[in-house]
Amino acid sequence: MAQNGLASRLYNGEAGLNIVGRRKLWFGVAGALILVAILSFALRGFSLGIEFAGGNSFQVPASVGTLDDAEREVNSALATENTGVEVATTQKVGGPGGDSYELRTPQLTVEQANAVKAQIAEDLNINANEISSNQVSEAWGSQVTERAVLGLVIFIALVMVYLILRFEWRMAVAAVSSLFMNLILTAGIYSLVGFEVTPSTIIGFLTILGFALYDVVVVFDKVQENTRGITANNNMTYSEAANLAVNQSLMRSLNTSVVALLPVGGLLFIGAGLLGAGTLKDLGLVLFVGMAVAFLTSILVATPLLALLKNYDPRIQAHNKRVQTRRGALGRGEATGKVTSTPVDGDAADVIDPDSAALAGAAPKVGSRPVGKRPTGTRGGRPGGGGNRPGGAKRR
Repeated sequence: MAQNGLASRLYNGEAGLNIVGRRKLWFGVAGALILVAILSFALRGFSLGIEFAGGNSFQVPASVGTLDDAEREVNSALATENTGVEVATTQKVGGPGGDSYELRTPQLTVEQANAVKAQIAEDLNINANEISSNQVSEAWGSQVTERAVLGLVIFIALVMVYLILRFEWRMAVAAVSSLFMNLILTAGIYSLVGFEVTPSTIIGFLTILGFALYDVVVVFDKVQENTRGITANNNMTYSEAANLAVNQSLMRSLNTSVVALLPVGGLLFIGAGLLGAGTLKDLGLVLFVGMAVAFLTSILVATPLLALLKNYDPRIQAHNKRVQTRRGALGRGEATGKVTSTPVDGDAADVIDPDSAALAGAAPKVGSRPVGKRPTGTRGGRPGGGGNRPGGAKRR
């Protein structure tokens, strides 16, 4: 009984999950999520780090106490100087002179920053020279954003060219659409939850594009294998062959995603959570969220969208009609030949004898085994053929 479980059928590509057939459901859910993300962009916006919004950072030695102690003292200094702002983010950083705490605040004037620095030194009873104060302009973040957008455009262009040469333009459109949806949903999660956007976040966004593309190409490669020469037989429609490819590659995609998420999760929860490395947190968070979303979009969006685009192809439309006509003929009993079901490459495909196929207006599937065998040595439907003449005589 264990061999017939869901896990076993997933590994063998025999789960029979109707993913492509339910594309309206997936598209509806995807459309709703994209709408929520866009509304969040418009209403909530993003929580920008000081590299993008501008701000100040103060670094104090870790010897003053815990990170919470340092944050409390800096907030007290900010309140004493009537700056009207509080510490936005904190993190523990290492350096040649030892560990220190970095505390970031919204934008302050030069006079306010100097006064706050002096007050922090007084409250912590340390020398002001031990405190490092920096001011970051939002112009730097704008430059990072412009170069990231330029890199994204170049990446998308190269991906389109590669997919068109490797597969076809419909697969390129479906893959790039999946990539854009991955970016929108990941950014939507950042906007809704209020995760801070830093330069490390931008780097992570560009990184997950490569992972998402790899996942899509794995599935599309199997789709191409299953649909090669599909119009030469009438056993299944293009959507059914694509759905079979998804089932056959589902476990591989799942394993790849899990294996990729494990080290990223370690980077996020151990590196950032236990060790307090803020930069690792920013990078690990976007990678973890983006890779998880990439797995879902590659399965539930990319392949169903490809099937939808292919169904507009006149050749595929004609093929789908022949498949339905054949099935209708067999269902009405017009094709009297025996019909069986034999697994072919993990697919329970109909295997019919040639006479039934001819009656149904369909050709038997390439590579399938016919039910009945013709007598050995027959040729052209006549016994004897050309090789059974007495004495080895040949037809002149």
